[in-house]
Amino acid sequence: MTWEKKKENDRQKQGKITIEEFRAIYRCIAHREEIIEIFNTYSENRKILSENNLTEFLTQEQYELKIDYSISAEIIQKYEPIDEMKNKRQMSYEGFARYIFSPECLLFKEECKTVYQDMNQPLNDYFISSSHNTYLISDQLIGPSDIWGYVSALVRGCRCLEIDCWDGAQNEPVVYHGYTLTSKLLFKTVIQAINKYAFMSSEYPVVLSLENHCSPSQQEVMADILQSTFGDVLLSDMLDEFPDSLPSPEALKFKILVKNKKVGTLLETRERLGTNKQGQVLDFQIWVQPTIHACSLTIVEIRKLKLSMALSDLVIYTKAEKFRSLQHSRLYQQFNENNSIGESRARKLLKLRTHEFIFHTRAFITRIYPKMTRADSSNFNPQEFWNVGCQMVAMNFQTPGLPMDLQNGKFLDNGGSGYLLKPDFLRDTTLSFNPRNLRVIEGCKLPTQLPTQLISGIQLPISMYSSKTGTLVIIEVHGVPDDHVKQQTRVVKKNALSPRWNETFTFIIQVPELALIRFAVENQGFIAGNEFLGQYTVPVLCMNKGYRRVPLFSREGANLEPSSLFIYVWYIRE
Repeated sequence: MTWEKKKENDRQKQGKITIEEFRAIYRCIAHREEIIEIFNTYSENRKILSENNLTEFLTQEQYELKIDYSISAEIIQKYEPIDEMKNKRQMSYEGFARYIFSPECLLFKEECKTVYQDMNQPLNDYFISSSHNTYLISDQLIGPSDIWGYVSALVRGCRCLEIDCWDGAQNEPVVYHGYTLTSKLLFKTVIQAINKYAFMSSEYPVVLSLENHCSPSQQEVMADILQSTFGDVLLSDMLDEFPDSLPSPEALKFKILVKNKKVGTLLETRERLGTNKQGQVLDFQIWVQPTIHACSLTIVEIRKLKLSMALSDLVIYTKAEKFRSLQHSRLYQQFNENNSIGESRARKLLKLRTHEFIFHTRAFITRIYPKMTRADSSNFNPQEFWNVGCQMVAMNFQTPGLPMDLQNGKFLDNGGSGYLLKPDFLRDTTLSFNPRNLRVIEGCKLPTQLPTQLISGIQLPISMYSSKTGTLVIIEVHGVPDDHVKQQTRVVKKNALSPRWNETFTFIIQVPELALIRFAVENQGFIAGNEFLGQYTVPVLCMNKGYRRVPLFSREGANLEPSSLFIYVWYIRE
């Protein structure tokens, strides 16, 4: 019940309402004209829907092609509140409205709520939900580090966590953003939290991306903590079936993988299993980005690091390898070596070397991380990197906004498992694809027309500043550049309870496999811009057809139920 409606019906001005006034408000909310119009279209007498009427509605409007009378009977039994109507296998308007407002009529497809994709392909064939500086819950310079960063990310389906490790007092490694004033966490506390929450939302593998700045002695402590905390869940040896290729998410169910620098081969690691590695230190050479000297000669600097053998041997299929160039990777990179590339350099590669970059991401797990100047923990738009097949697009999960809306919306798919099988054209080396040039598209579904009628809003969130302005909805498509488009409705004044738009928008989507659609509700602003009220983002291929309800979420991701949009959607393959 909205405060405005309560005040409007408080005729006695006592700060409370009578039962009759309450009934008037209920009728205003429950008896929605747009639902009544649909009901009357299929009701023979505008009073009831027969089983046949309901079946006709389901097939004609909801595109339920496999519907039969038994399904209609089940819906009547589930949603019709009047026993007499149930017994006659009929449905009143009240029952029909309950069905329309039920989870069965949400926009998101039921089959996408479970793991339905092939999970037996190698890890590099999947988009993997990934976070950046997971320990931070605010900015990158002075904000707090908190265990909640890891807990929150895991609960939201994140499968790649970043842990920045530094030497701490009393031989206890700590986690924080080095050379800043962010607070510190004990490494063992972080690992204990991850162990508790790792598989609460998904049973598929979790990758711990270690940004390792520790001395060899504290690296040994890290290795001991990892082994003692995770036990057999920690992958510390290659799988017999995958000696020279990446395993699948299915083969790695309920496993923790360590992503870190490594010395030696997987076979050498296996030969050392069970041996005492205490005090054994390996020299590790790290390649540094070449610089141009004043005399125009290219100078390569090589830094030498010390790596504990105990920690090195815990790295199996996710070996961190410095990215040099696409050509170098093509010639020398091993199947179990992963690259991390900053957003600025990655953006240059996807613009100037698109074909080669996609060839690279087909073969190797590639992680993209935010540039250093994002001290406020802002995010880049992840879509441009998904478009070229980058598996781990690392986001600052603590920062709400459009980029995280896209992240959350994309990974709703496949049961929220945190793993999404990439489209064929981003996996198959025989297919040609360029998101910036769609003249040649191989392996894609046909372009899709997506007509969408935005009918109305249902108990939309109230503006924090004014209820006298108006509400509008912005509909955006995010995907390859040619598919990116934004349209908006007219403004409906002073009615957040049940605004009506009845506006239809048609989107032509060239690459539906990569497209997301976002519905954003805003309150019209005149001086400081529009006020965000709620949004919902969903993959285009996870959209149901027909009359559907679009739930709304706050900027921070909280469900704003019962606030929602009521739409009619259908799509046509060309």
